[in-house]
Amino acid sequence: MQTTRLHVKNSISNYSIIIGKNVLTKIPNNIKILCPNAKKIGLVVDKNIPNKFKKKLKNILEEKYDVYIFEYSVNEKFKSFTNVNKLVEKFLHRNFNRTDILISFGGGIIGDLGGFAASIIKRGINFINIPTTLLAQVDSSVGGKTAVNSKFGKNLLGTFYQPKLVVSDIEILKSLPHRELICGYAEILKHSLIQKNNFFNWLCKYSNQMLVEREINLLQKAIIKSCKIKIHFVNKDVGEKNLRMILNFGHTFAHAIELQNNYSKKINHGEAVIMGMMMATKLSYLKKICSLKTLIQLKNIYKFNNLKYDIKKIFKKNTYNKIVDNMIKDKKNNDKKINLILLREIGKTTLPNSYKVSKHELQKVFNKII
Repeated sequence: MQTTRLHVKNSISNYSIIIGKNVLTKIPNNIKILCPNAKKIGLVVDKNIPNKFKKKLKNILEEKYDVYIFEYSVNEKFKSFTNVNKLVEKFLHRNFNRTDILISFGGGIIGDLGGFAASIIKRGINFINIPTTLLAQVDSSVGGKTAVNSKFGKNLLGTFYQPKLVVSDIEILKSLPHRELICGYAEILKHSLIQKNNFFNWLCKYSNQMLVEREINLLQKAIIKSCKIKIHFVNKDVGEKNLRMILNFGHTFAHAIELQNNYSKKINHGEAVIMGMMMATKLSYLKKICSLKTLIQLKNIYKFNNLKYDIKKIFKKNTYNKIVDNMIKDKKNNDKKINLILLREIGKTTLPNSYKVSKHELQKVFNKII
């Protein structure tokens, strides 16, 4: 399959997403065009990336730029304001200026943290994102949201800051463990549920070949389809004031689950989203927003791909109310109620701010939706 270049163009941004095999080599030429005055590059790297890819990127950048490497072992707890500050100070110590570049090379955590740092170094330096996980390639690298976590919840500290370029090299996906593929698949599945097209049926047909056989061309098609759906919502609502909130289907539950889990490796983001989407769909059925047929369609694709969604195996009953309490802190809420995106049918959700539920009402039905 050939390299694909998608364009994110709206009122505040205009950048490309390059998706394909061995596309790391395209980065220097793009930098020359996009950042002609750059002299220094700060490469913020996830240590888990195979060495051959790290060496390849380092070598092609060092031919023309002074490259400084900042390498980290990361988990969700790493995504903190404290670590952003430490990274920013390292860039300032080396006197990076606005014409220089911060490149994030890793999964969503590195991308979020690096993007946030880039947005506040001297009020903004050039930022390039090279996502290396399926989750980051289909979700967090698209749309310009940067964030770190607070003790009060996930992604509560951040900015909207658009990259100069996103480069998704699908060759790197071959090195991912199966659990990481499932993590990214959760967001791919979400995209198929929120916009009317044939994507959900396509996933029903090809998911096994993507996740078990790792058919790289099918993975690339899924990434492209997902990015196009996300770009559609981002371009309509860059600042997440309305329609873009639809992208958070299942996430209000998911973020609360992650917080209750204290961001441990027991549950990753994608697994929480899988749980959250099923809970949101069960609530949709309970409130007669979607039909039993829609709920069964979702359950069937979960069953076929062995997607785990039973939170009773992870949390004790006495923590259920705490999960609901966590949902009150969600950044989409604008009053004392929990603002939810629910599912009407495959490819169609409720509109933002059209369905809100009180904490006590959700606590009453919680046992029925898990």
